[in-house]
Amino acid sequence: MNPDEFTQALDALGWKQSDFCRKAGLDKNTPSRWVNGKTPIPGWVPKHLALLLDLQRLHTAYLELPKADKDSHGE
Repeated sequence: MNPDEFTQALDALGWKQSDFCRKAGLDKNTPSRWVNGKTPIPGWVPKHLALLLDLQRLHTAYLELPKADKDSHGE
């Protein structure tokens, strides 16, 4: 994973770097070192982000009501 792919994955999740740090238990400066190319992105990061993106996709597909259904249920 390169820095642009990392940033794109965070954007797709609607997360900031600080959100990723908090959820992954990382020092707040770690992702900025990855994005700036000072430290390589570890191999677990793309796998972790891929799982999170899959979970987001599945949540949207199976757990969220479509907007029209939300409106008809008074939500």
